[in-house]
Amino acid sequence: MKAKVVFFLTLLISGLSLQAQTKTVELFNGENLDGWGFFLADETKKPEEVFTVKEGVIRIGGDPFGYMYTEDKYSNFHLSVEWRWPEEATNSGIFLYVQDENKIWPNSIECQLFAGYAGDFIAMGGTEIVAESGIALDRAALRKKNDSSENPVGEWNNADITCENGVITVYINGIFQNKAGVSAQKSGKIALQSEGKAIEFRHVRLTPLQ
Repeated sequence: MKAKVVFFLTLLISGLSLQAQTKTVELFNGENLDGWGFFLADETKKPEEVFTVKEGVIRIGGDPFGYMYTEDKYSNFHLSVEWRWPEEATNSGIFLYVQDENKIWPNSIECQLFAGYAGDFIAMGGTEIVAESGIALDRAALRKKNDSSENPVGEWNNADITCENGVITVYINGIFQNKAGVSAQKSGKIALQSEGKAIEFRHVRLTPLQ
């Protein structure tokens, strides 16, 4: 009986440990931008002029070019991000596996949010994309697999992104759009881009994968 109790407790502790390790992380706390760094191409601009928070929503002005990036690096994870165009459908993106956060086009893979093209992949800063066909694409775009699944201006969209062992898969509003591998990096920071005009983000959530 004692052996069975010990075995049960071991399973319970292991389960709790695994649950703790896979707990979803709120990358945006809903109140401020603690835990994020900032890069702007125009050094005369201050980050607080471009990146703001109001009522649980991040607003990125779009001008000048730049991005906000996580202070921590991540490797295998599921990322869920909601975004919308508050005024006009324009351009932005989610940068994955960011290696060098101090230049306008960092070494990373961009999951495109450009209106009509959400789900495209763009290799930036020397990163190489390996398509499912086995073709390596350096500094090139890998187009999404299906027609646009984006919502109209003013409505929230959801990007569900899985990064596992260097393979990136993206769904936009529940529709599969893209999948590709990255030949070099398998971990890095995550960034939200300022490009074009205003965009808003909320519920930026990351769940580590085992």
